[in-house]
Amino acid sequence: MPQNIPVDLRAYDNSWYSPGAGKGKQLLWYFVNALFFINPLNPLSGIKVKLLRLFGARVGERVLIKPGVNIKYPWHLAIGDDCWIGERVWIDSLTTITIGNNVCLSQGAMLLTGNHNFKSRKFDLMVGKIVLEDGAWIGAQSTVCPGVKVHSHAVLAVGSVAARDLEPYTIYQGNPAVAVRKRVVG
Repeated sequence: MPQNIPVDLRAYDNSWYSPGAGKGKQLLWYFVNALFFINPLNPLSGIKVKLLRLFGARVGERVLIKPGVNIKYPWHLAIGDDCWIGERVWIDSLTTITIGNNVCLSQGAMLLTGNHNFKSRKFDLMVGKIVLEDGAWIGAQSTVCPGVKVHSHAVLAVGSVAARDLEPYTIYQGNPAVAVRKRVVG
């Protein structure tokens, strides 16, 4: 029978994790992110795209980034052509996030590449890459969890949580998200 040992957050140690950039670059990004991305008073998507590229993100053409978007580490981010990133989207890019072409991230969507091991008394950090293939649509207030691949033209409906891969041309809903019907694009 397993023992119930209490969690000890003092023992937490993620020294193995590297954000992939030096402290200076991280600090500079912190301020750029706060001023140009999180700030709801900045509607200028073109400037945001240029800043993302300057910090190492790969960003395609005709990408629209709305106000209030929060991006953890842009150097782990790749965005294809013709993508829309809605207001208050949170891109928690502790590791690679790859967004294909024609992807829509609706308002308040969250892409989370990090989590913690609830079985460990030290609450160890765990990271997993996220891939959103071409034509995927992540609905408002939805969450994509670490290690998930959203296949081509899959839809994660409003307020849903994708804890496992989503199959192509399928609409998912709920927490955890389950397939509810096929997506027909005409």
